[in-house]
Amino acid sequence: MRVTFTVNGRRCEADDVWEGESLLYVLRERLGLPGSKNACEQGECGSCTVRLDGTPVCACLVAAGQAEGSEVLTVEGLADFARQRSGEPEPDQLSPVQEAFNRAGAVQCGFCTPGLLVAADELLERNPLPSDAEIREALAGNLCRCTGYEKILDAVRLAARGAGEE
Repeated sequence: MRVTFTVNGRRCEADDVWEGESLLYVLRERLGLPGSKNACEQGECGSCTVRLDGTPVCACLVAAGQAEGSEVLTVEGLADFARQRSGEPEPDQLSPVQEAFNRAGAVQCGFCTPGLLVAADELLERNPLPSDAEIREALAGNLCRCTGYEKILDAVRLAARGAGEE
C-alpha cells in the first residue's frame, strides 16, 4: 500500500508499505529519518517518540497506515517547527528545548534524547511553565539508562524559563 502524510512540514509518500509495518520503520528505513530510535519495539522506552497530529506517540506502536493523511513531527523537524512558531528565520539554529538539553548537559549516550526532546517540546507548547510534577508526567514514558534524570529535568526547566521570558 502507499502511505501519504506530512513529515516535518514536507509531504511524503512511502510505497509498498506492508500492512503491519510500523511508522518507525517507515520513518527510519524508507524516509531516511534515523532520529527516532528503535529500542524496545514495545512502546515501553519512548526512544521512538514522534508527534502524530500534535500528540506524542511511540512510532513503534503505530502502524504506518494509521498515519495516512496525518502530520508527523520527528526530532529532525523540531528546530524548523520552533522557528515557525516563533517567526524567527534563523536556519541552522536548534529549537529552544534542544538548546536547553545541550546547555544543561542532559545528553549522554543520546539514545533516549530524541524521544525526550519531542515529548518535552510538546509539553512546553501545551504548557510553557510546567511544574516539576507536570514535567515528570510528560516524560514518564521515556526511559534513560545513563542519567538520574535530574539534568533532563533541569533542561526542561531551562527551556521553560526561556519560553517564559518571551
